[in-house]
Amino acid sequence: MNNAQLINQDSGDYEYYSPIEIVDAAREVMGGIDLDPASSKIANKTVGATRIYTLEAQIEQVGVWELPALIAMEGGLDYAWYGDVWMNHPFGRSETACKEGCVKEICRKRGYHTLIKIPRNKEWIQHAVNEHKEKRSRQLTCITYASTSEDWFFPLTEYPQCFLRPRTNYYRPDGTKKKGVSKGSVVTYMGNNKDLFRKTFEGFGWFR
Repeated sequence: MNNAQLINQDSGDYEYYSPIEIVDAAREVMGGIDLDPASSKIANKTVGATRIYTLEAQIEQVGVWELPALIAMEGGLDYAWYGDVWMNHPFGRSETACKEGCVKEICRKRGYHTLIKIPRNKEWIQHAVNEHKEKRSRQLTCITYASTSEDWFFPLTEYPQCFLRPRTNYYRPDGTKKKGVSKGSVVTYMGNNKDLFRKTFEGFGWFR
């Protein structure tokens, strides 16, 4: 599998950060970012959310190898999302929490274990849509791959979308850009500022 396939499939790496110009545009539309539910301390240097949910916080909260708690947790999906939300969730397949003595092949390849359950795209998107429909999130802007043939993508089509052009290259934690992405990305907006969303993002791609 080549590098272009790895980022679009499941390399075991999910720390890919959004370009600052996309985040800034989302901030302008929403008037600020109250919450990033799938973040890290490094990622929030760009996002600047008032509150973040992080993998590190989950590990600190439950400790290492406290298996019943670890298996039950799904990070940001365990909490309500209030206010104006930005989301760039970990793309890829779901993965169960590792048990002590884990011999999973993916862990061997990447060199570390995951101590909490990693949700699927469908779980992240469904939670985002539910939080907005239940009026806990006032506005929500998210960036995903434009996977128009996938079931998880379908709920997003209910909302205004900007399909980004050219293809979006995301950033690694060290600040370098991960090039060679073989799929396009799309920004979806949930909220009342639809006209402002279109005006602000008009230079980034095309709309539906």
